[in-house]
Amino acid sequence: MPPIAKMDGNMAQLKKCKQLSLSTNNIDKLGSLAGMDSLEILSLGRNGLTKLQNLDSVAGTLNQLWISYNNIDKLTGIDKLKKLKVLYMSNNNVSTWSEFERLKELPELQDLLFIGNPLERTARDQGGKEAWRLEVLKRLPNLKMLDGEPVTEKDFGDSGAPM
Repeated sequence: MPPIAKMDGNMAQLKKCKQLSLSTNNIDKLGSLAGMDSLEILSLGRNGLTKLQNLDSVAGTLNQLWISYNNIDKLTGIDKLKKLKVLYMSNNNVSTWSEFERLKELPELQDLLFIGNPLERTARDQGGKEAWRLEVLKRLPNLKMLDGEPVTEKDFGDSGAPM
């Protein structure tokens, strides 16, 4: 079977679908998910996505978004996903803290995989893994997992703030 290159309007027929996996295809633009009233997990890793779009219609139910190994450099629109708990977006192209800070708008985010983005690589090159974790936890103190590793008390000082 050839890889899927385009998402079309037929997704609306999947009203009871809780998990949709379209990973490892050639999708470069996220089509409409309108009508997918039960979608909780969306997996779009290893495609050609460059931006997040058309997620408004699943913002009330989506709690996991897997978008690793794409070409995403901007997180515009992610703030609408207020129920999102898990975001796996390793190996994309996010390079600035200003884009990263859009994740502050996700009150339920607990598990973030961000390794392999230019921002993460630069932070690690400049200060090591600990510096990267510190900067992330300053911005997202409610995380329970970061880059596949649990956030523990040693990540926080006596004040309860990231060390």
